[in-house]
This record gives sequence, structure tokens and C-alpha cells, in this order.
Amino acid sequence: MNKEPDLDKNFWNERYRSNQTGWDLGQVSPPLKAYIDQLTDKNLRILIPGCGNSYEAEYLLEKGFTNITIIDIAPELVKRLKSKFRSNQNIKIILGDFFTHEAKYDLILEQTFFCALDPKLRKNYVEAMKGLLVKGGKLAGVLFNKEFETQGPPFGGTDTEYLELFRDAFGFRIFEPCYNSFSKRADSELFVILEKK
Repeated sequence: MNKEPDLDKNFWNERYRSNQTGWDLGQVSPPLKAYIDQLTDKNLRILIPGCGNSYEAEYLLEKGFTNITIIDIAPELVKRLKSKFRSNQNIKIILGDFFTHEAKYDLILEQTFFCALDPKLRKNYVEAMKGLLVKGGKLAGVLFNKEFETQGPPFGGTDTEYLELFRDAFGFRIFEPCYNSFSKRADSELFVILEKK
């Protein structure tokens, strides 16, 4: 029987150190790019948890957004990001655990963070998101709508499971199959905009 990986900072740090980052698209996720393109308030307080290489943050900066926070648990990655964004005052880069992060945001972008977490943490994820968002704040992004044959990460899930998971804390503004997924993820994602109740 295979032991489940311990998905701690050492696990993720080693993935970045050895460039074992198969989840990395090398570009902004198309559904998130399309979503960002229709946002008009450049002062929104935006969080990207489990930010990875942060193509979305880079795109937000290019589009003139002024209040972006990214957080990740992997020291190697955060060191690279601090170097990459060193001359930009509109982004805050945090090395830390999302689940202990304290602040208030208008918008949180979800891009492969949820599926990287042990499914046992999903209720904690919902509570943490609810706590970080202002009333009416939004959680927007993509969730896998499929189960994976091998033990994650990534960890899959279903629309039925997510409806049950989020319904007490969030209203469902958009919750539908993603029509503009990255090609390798076609027909396997949901695009969601969830609004804090």
C-alpha cells in the first residue's frame, strides 16, 4: 500500500527545486484571463493562494491592478517570486500557510490550489476562504470536475460534492462547465464565481 505524500512545505519546495511542476501551464489560465479582462475596479484587494509561478498575478499587474497578494508555502518559489516582482510596489508576496493567513480581500482567485490540498482539508478551505473575504467578496476560478485514477495531487472532485461543500458559506453566481479551459484540461473543469453570504 502506497503511503500518501505529506503535502507540507518540504514536499512543494522540492517540487520547485527539481522543476517537477507538471501543473504549471507556463501562462495565465485562459478562464482566469477572461475573468480578469472583465474586471473594472483596479483597486480590488486580490489574493492568489498557493500561487505557484503566478502568471495570473503578473497579468493582473500588466492590467493595472494595484493591490495583489500572493501566498505560497514553498520557500524556493517565494524567493524566485520576490526576485521576479522586486521592483513592483503593487504586489505583496508572502511565504506562509494559507490556513493561518489573516487579512481581508474583495476577490480570491483559485487556480490549482484547491486540487493540491489533501481532500481532508476541504472544509477548512471553505472556512478560511469565508474568513478572508469581505461580505459579498468573491472566490473565482476553476475546479476539477473529474476524479483522477491515481492518488493526488492533483485531487479531483465532482460538481455535486462542491455544491454540498460550499453552499452554506457561499452563493453560486456562476457554477458551470468551463468552455475555455487550457487544452490539456478541456472538459474536466468547472468555472466558478462564489459570493460570500
